[in-house]
Amino acid sequence: MAGRQCPFCGAQSFYVKDPDDQYEIFEFDLAEGQVQFKPQEEGASLPPPIREETETYCGLCSWHGKFNTLKRTG
Repeated sequence: MAGRQCPFCGAQSFYVKDPDDQYEIFEFDLAEGQVQFKPQEEGASLPPPIREETETYCGLCSWHGKFNTLKRTG
């Protein structure tokens, strides 16, 4: 399966913000095209679903945009 990466720096680590709390973030990696959330602290909120229009932030550079604008690989 084709993966996705940051269109600016090529990273495959990202995060999204909680729609109800702009200061809470959920980090994830894209391995083989699949979203894999990093472990959260016990009692933390559940991560929001990642959809094509979800605002996504690169974990390594300043890029952010809609999930569907990530560069496809492979």
